[in-house]
Formats: sequence, structure tokens, C-alpha cells
Amino acid sequence: MPAPSAATFARLADLIAIPDAASRPTRPIVEAFTGRELTTVPVGTAEDAVAAIERARVAQRGWGKRSADDRARVFHRYRELVLENRDALLDMAQAETGKSRAAALEEVLDIAMTSRYYARVAPKLLKPKRVQGMLPGLTKTVVHHHAKGVVGVISPWNYPMTLAVSDAIAALMAGNAVVIKPDSQTPYCALACVDLMYQAGLPREVFAVVPGPGSVVGTAIVENTDYLMFTGSTATGQLLAEQAGRRLIGFSAELGGKNPMIVTKGANLREVADAAVRACYSNSGQLCISIERIYVEQPVADEFTKLFGERVRNMTLGAGYEFGIEMGSLVSEAQVKTVSGHVDDAVVKGATVVAGGKARPDLGPLFYEPTVLTGVTDEMECARNETFGPLVSIYPVADVNEAIRQANDTEYGLNASVWAGSKAEGEAIAAQVRAGTVNVDEGYAPAWGSTAAPMGGMGVSGVGRRHGPDGLLKYTESQTIATTRVLNLGGPRGLPPKVWAKVLAPFIKVLQYVPGR
Repeated sequence: MPAPSAATFARLADLIAIPDAASRPTRPIVEAFTGRELTTVPVGTAEDAVAAIERARVAQRGWGKRSADDRARVFHRYRELVLENRDALLDMAQAETGKSRAAALEEVLDIAMTSRYYARVAPKLLKPKRVQGMLPGLTKTVVHHHAKGVVGVISPWNYPMTLAVSDAIAALMAGNAVVIKPDSQTPYCALACVDLMYQAGLPREVFAVVPGPGSVVGTAIVENTDYLMFTGSTATGQLLAEQAGRRLIGFSAELGGKNPMIVTKGANLREVADAAVRACYSNSGQLCISIERIYVEQPVADEFTKLFGERVRNMTLGAGYEFGIEMGSLVSEAQVKTVSGHVDDAVVKGATVVAGGKARPDLGPLFYEPTVLTGVTDEMECARNETFGPLVSIYPVADVNEAIRQANDTEYGLNASVWAGSKAEGEAIAAQVRAGTVNVDEGYAPAWGSTAAPMGGMGVSGVGRRHGPDGLLKYTESQTIATTRVLNLGGPRGLPPKVWAKVLAPFIKVLQYVPGR
């Protein structure tokens, strides 16, 4: 299958929230597999972002007044359109990122699952909820959830579809408008997804796409929206958190990870080796929740290293818009430079290359082999720093306790994987790992794909959670309305305050026995 056509890019460019876009400066969008220019994209300004936010703020008033059931109908339809148009979405994701078709499919399926989940549960979550009042029978207390207003989303290049629109789905279902700055390398992935949202019935100005530099468009979004959702590096997340904090707006972020896998001597090593390929090299390792460190109990470390090394050396690597290729290219020259730099540094300092270890310009300008190292020590760049590429290191450990200590010996805490002799053993180990998500007998997909459960990082791996009720309600302002009935706190008219106090004190004491108090 070919890359998307010029007509497709031209149609999607018309959706960009930049007036007179045809007359603006542009930047090229290249096919990651080959480096050839596919099209261009207009470069937005701070003024463009502010104007889009102002239009979104006006449009949000009408969108927010619609019932949650009405908004849900849009996203049920959106899910259908995403699945109906999945081949075109897969083509776009591969063209802009160079990922394999299977990795692109992860994005499409995640968008569909997220749409279904929030369309199904949001009306109930947003419904006013009666809670126990201060004085049972005398106080009625109801909690309401109001939309924040305009939510800003700054999305990355590695999963430029799902990380552009899945967070937005929750924000929109909560009644907000959204303005997004997609990564400059992958803007048409976001536009292709937003296009289907408009077709599903979402008012256009409720969700605006403004491409441009993060320092310009991103800053304008932080300075003018009512909540910020960011996915990207820890360093950038820290900067954005400071900016959001100065304005006292809510901030949520999924950031970096140096994710561990623990393999015990009782695990099925061949099964682990196959699954570790997915865990480590999906999207060429350019995944915040991919595995970069594998801790294996000493008695089986050599056997696992042999099995995993053979499996990685036999992976299919290449360019193609079809299924069957296990790993595609990286997204940019900068990513290739980072991966090669980490590998070269480790080898010079004594690490051993078990598999891979080389760039593959014969396949395309941004290809690098899936790589496995042993003998990695702390003075090596790849030991503690996130590579964010197809590089994983294997560390033999004396026992499970050492594996847990080593897994937790990091400032990150995003995702982890555990493989043991039984499910119960794996779950017991998982509970001791300091990470926002831990997968037993898989790498990352089950925890990520459990859309009813919260997903996010500990430590410097993030703030807040996406997915689950938390992923929706964070985009709302909670309001408590308490109505006093029969008597107010001043007591019955004519009753002396001293007498009322004697009546009230034991009444309050009784509340400790009331369920829910």
C-alpha cells in the first residue's frame, strides 16, 4: 500500500485552525521510511493558538450544555468511523512515523476502545451524585461535575494518533473544548483522527488543531487554556508543570520511563523471549512504556539471553505498508543518533552486543537494528537514562529480591513487566514494583488497554492519570451543593443558643455510627 495521496494531505490541511494557511510559512513532512517529502504543513503562531482558544471557548458553551448522553452518541459514532477507516489511518501513521503496521494498529484499536469506554461510562460518571450530608435528614448534599472550559493538549510523535485524540475524547466527553498542538513531525496523524471526529458530529471549533513550535504554540496553549494534558519527556514535563503552576491550572502528564522486566527461574523462558520482543521493540522501542531493562535470575540468565538473542536476531526489519514486518524505522535522525550513541558508549565501556548494534541505511535513512546488550554498568549512558529506541539490556540477579531492588532503583516509575512460575508469584512480585502499571505475563498492552483502570507514572514518570474514571473527572471542576432543610444551624427560633448547643453536640456524636460518615 502506498503512502497517503497528495489529495488526502490537501483535504486534511483545510482542517488546520490557522486562517490563510496557504500563505503561511511551512515545514516539510517526510516519509520516515524513505526520507522523501510527502507534503508541507503551515507553521502556526502564538496568535493562531490564542485565536483558536477564543473560538473554542465560545463553542464550548453550547457543547457543554448538551447532555452527556448526546455527547456520547458522537463518540459511539466516532468509534465506528475509526474502525471503518482503519486502513487509511494505518497508512498515515506509518507514513509519518515509520512504525510497523502492527504498531500502527495499536493506535487505531486504542482510539476505538477509549471512545467506547468513555461514551459508555461518562454519562453515569458525570451525573450529579447524592452523598451523605452534614446532618442526615436536615442536609441534602449533591456533587456536580462541571467542565473546566478549554483543555490544551500537547501530543508527541511516537503515538501521534492515540496520544493526540484519546486524552481529548475524555476531555470532550466531560463537556470541554480542546485545542491541540501535535508534534511538528506528525501533524497529519492528528488531523486524520480529528477529521473523523468532525464527521461523527463534533462541532469543528470545539476541537482545534494548531501545528507549530512547542516554544511558540505550546507556550500560548499553556498560557491561555484551563487545563493542560502533555505526553513527552520528563524535562519538558517539568517545565510545563512550572508554567501551569504559575497560573494555578490543572496539569496532567505521562512522561519518561526506564521500564524493567523481571524474569524468575520458574518462568517459561521461550514464551518470555517471544513476548519480550513485543515489550521491547514495538514501535521500534519508541514507546514510553516499553521495556529497556531485563532482570533475570542467575540460574536461567544464560539460557534466557541465548533464547532472546536468537529471537531478536531473527526479527524482520524493514519498510512496508503491510503486516508481517516486526519492526520499522525510527522517526528521525535525532532518534538514530541517540540510540547509536547509547550503544557505542556502552560497547566502548565494556558491554557486549548480543544482537543488533548497527544502523541499517541499506533499508532506509532511519533504520537501526533491534539491539540487546549484556554487561551494562552504571557509568554507561544507557544504564539509567531513557534510550527511547530499540535497545534493551539484560542483567543477571541473584534472586527475586535483588531483581525487585534493581527494578526500583530508578527515578522513573511508569511501567513494568513480571514473568514468574505462577500467576500468584508474578502478582506478588508486581505489587512490590514501584510503577504506575505492572503487567504479569505480558509487557505493556494489558495494563494500557484496560481503559477502565487508571494509567500513569510514579516518580518523574508523570503526574495524574489517564483512563478510568480519573481520566475523565480530572477534566472537571467538582462542585458541592448542600441544601439545609427543616432547621438551619442556628437552631429553632426562640431556642436559647446554650440549649441548642446541648442538643446539637450529642447529635453530632451519633453521626460516627452512621454508615458512610
